[in-house]
Amino acid sequence: MQKMSVRTRVLTGAVTLAAVGAGTFGALSASAAPQSDQARPAADVRKSETVTSTHLSVAAATKAAQAALAAAEKENQRVTVAVVDRNGNTLVTLRGDGAGPQSYESAERKAFTAVSWNAPTSELVKRLAQTPNLKDIPGTLFLGGGAPVASQGAPIAGIGVAGAPSGDLDEKFAQAGVAALGK
Repeated sequence: MQKMSVRTRVLTGAVTLAAVGAGTFGALSASAAPQSDQARPAADVRKSETVTSTHLSVAAATKAAQAALAAAEKENQRVTVAVVDRNGNTLVTLRGDGAGPQSYESAERKAFTAVSWNAPTSELVKRLAQTPNLKDIPGTLFLGGGAPVASQGAPIAGIGVAGAPSGDLDEKFAQAGVAALGK
């Protein structure tokens, strides 16, 4: 192995530092460089091009879910409660002690179905007689137990309950969750 002279080591180190420094400076310069007008995203859009919507807060969703679960527990029912937003995204899910494994997904799907049509799922079950292919829409579940949450008539969330022996009971508990929001 050949030993490098002091001069060679100093020059090699200086070249290495210069290369690292140039790379860092180039990266910083590139990220700080102003964008061309074509590449720059629009700063503002006109108000007429936007939509503002109302959403249920996580705190309100939790309050509703807890009220629905408490109503079920009062009647010794083991259920799962799900609250979804207007887009069907789950905000809160509470799985009660002893609730069956199928109840988790069923509660979410009932909540999604209720908010999608802004109607209790027990009402939607009746609509299946005229339009049986409704049940083919992905993510929906046409069984009693889902209740919509509305603000000024527009759906903003859905509450789904699953696990009680009947959809009527599930829906009764979901409605208790909706009622808790008005208090």
